[in-house]
Amino acid sequence: MPSSYVGQRDGAFTTLRQFARKRPRVECCEICGQQLALNHQHLLETQSRKLVCACDACAVLFSSQSATKYKRVPRRVLFLHEFQMTDGQWDSLMIPIEMAFFFNSTPQGKIGAFYPSPAGATESLLSLDTWNDIVQTNPILEKIEPSVEALLVNRVGATRGVSAEHYIVPIDECYKLVGLIRIHWHGLSGGTEVWREVGNFFAELKQKAGLHNGESNA
Repeated sequence: MPSSYVGQRDGAFTTLRQFARKRPRVECCEICGQQLALNHQHLLETQSRKLVCACDACAVLFSSQSATKYKRVPRRVLFLHEFQMTDGQWDSLMIPIEMAFFFNSTPQGKIGAFYPSPAGATESLLSLDTWNDIVQTNPILEKIEPSVEALLVNRVGATRGVSAEHYIVPIDECYKLVGLIRIHWHGLSGGTEVWREVGNFFAELKQKAGLHNGESNA
C-alpha cells in the first residue's frame, strides 16, 4: 500500500476523531424526540421514580394533578428562612450524615427519607411521629407537591456553628446533588473536590431561590 495513501487515511481518521471529541452531547425529549436546551424540564415516572427529560410542550401535557404515569417536576426553589427543627428532632430522624431530602411518595403512600452517598441515594428509616411534629411546626411542608418536590436539609458545618439550611426544591435537584457526590467522592471523607462541588451546588440553589441579593423568599 503506497505510503501516501496510508498518510491520507491516517489524517482522515485523525480529523474524524477530533470532530467526535468536539461534538457536544445533545439531549432530546424522551416523549417526542425534540432536541433540548441545557436547562430543560423533567417528568417523573411515579412508579419507578425515574426522571424523564422533556421539552416545554410535552411537560405541559403532564401538568395536571390527574396525570398518572408521569408528573411534571415543578421548578420553584424556596429557601425556608424561618424553618424550625431542633437537633433532637434531627437526631430522631436517624439520618447518618448531615444532609438529606424528604418527599411524600404517592405510590408508597409514605414520606421517604433519603441521603446522598458515594453509592447514590440511600433510604433511611423515618420516625413518622417526629416527622409529624416537624410538619406541625412548619405547616409550609403541607404544601409540598407529592413525589415531585422535597424538603432538602443541609446541616453540613452545623457542629462548627454554621447555620442549617432548609429548602423546598424540585426532586430533580435532589438527584442532581446525589449525582455530584457520587461522581466526585474520593476516599473515606470525600476529598476537597466533592465538598467544593457541594458548596457550588448550594450557592446556585440560593440564586434560584432569589437569595443572590441577600433576600429570603419564605
